[in-house]
Amino acid sequence: MENTTETFVLTMYAELGQFKYMYFTLALIFYIFVIVANVTLIVIISVNSNLHEPMYVFLCSLFANEIYGSTSLMPCFMVHILAETHEISAFFCFLQIFNIHTYGTVEFGTLTVMAYDRYVCICKPLHYNIIITKRKVQIVILVIWIICFVEIGVLLSFTIHSKRCGNVINKVFCAHQLVVALSCSPDRTVSIIHDLVVGLVFTVGAPVSYISYTYAKILAVCLKGSKETKMKALETCTPHAVSLITFVFACFYSLISQRFDISSVPYPLCVVLSAYAMVIQPFQSPIIYGLKLSKIRHACKNLLTLKTSQLYIFHGECLNPHLSFLTEMNIHALKFQNVNIYAGENVLPFIVIVAYDYIILY
Repeated sequence: MENTTETFVLTMYAELGQFKYMYFTLALIFYIFVIVANVTLIVIISVNSNLHEPMYVFLCSLFANEIYGSTSLMPCFMVHILAETHEISAFFCFLQIFNIHTYGTVEFGTLTVMAYDRYVCICKPLHYNIIITKRKVQIVILVIWIICFVEIGVLLSFTIHSKRCGNVINKVFCAHQLVVALSCSPDRTVSIIHDLVVGLVFTVGAPVSYISYTYAKILAVCLKGSKETKMKALETCTPHAVSLITFVFACFYSLISQRFDISSVPYPLCVVLSAYAMVIQPFQSPIIYGLKLSKIRHACKNLLTLKTSQLYIFHGECLNPHLSFLTEMNIHALKFQNVNIYAGENVLPFIVIVAYDYIILY
């Protein structure tokens, strides 16, 4: 008898026993790191006027999407680690599918426009400020998010209204293809259209093809260009290429695992790979962009130096208010002379000031 199930059972969760608390703690630490790392880079880019460039605006959108993608999986994942049963309501299941698919489409869209930005910057540097403006970047980012949300919402509406004759999903999260497979109707036309036309062609094929084209153009310019051009391309394109390759791998594995028998794959590896896009990608993006891009790296160093200096002044204020007062006055004097004591290369004047103040007081 045909019926529309209201709950689904996620069967890939194993019995962890007492280890479930350890796994929950590790997952929580991991999730907190993803949130803190991505939010920190967004804040650094927002408050630093030197980073108000199109490329870094695109990065803010990318980091926001990493938070969105990780949140689409991790809270539910942590709840099910501690739960005795692994049931999820139809509402939250479809909400998770919507979040995961919009995360993936926004990720590909953002990586595509970032590739175009690098192409214009390296291949057409004299026209960069005319072609890529801050206003255009903001509009493009907004359009990407709106189109992805509308596209996935329309496609998912067909699955929501279909009748299902089962409720078992062999995943740690709700996967669209596995929910479609539970349909009572043998007709898979909508699923095929979604997978081939939208999923493969527009979401993956078109972006990857265009990005490959831009990288071919960039490579051709670098082979003829100066050493400075090569270094600039290497610095800005390497993290983008790593993000693209890993994300394409994650999407490819997701498509394969939902259509073929993967029982021979070891269980831990199967769990990690199935959630790779929502787990590893949000984790690695702030690391590779934060370490590889020199402007972001220097901004992070300056921020840490600033916080350390402020902490030192606060500590000195607690020990000796007169020392703190003298140090603050001398700091303002250096600032008046356009000396940035918070930059890593200008810490020496600050140390001299503190030593001098100690000599005066003692």
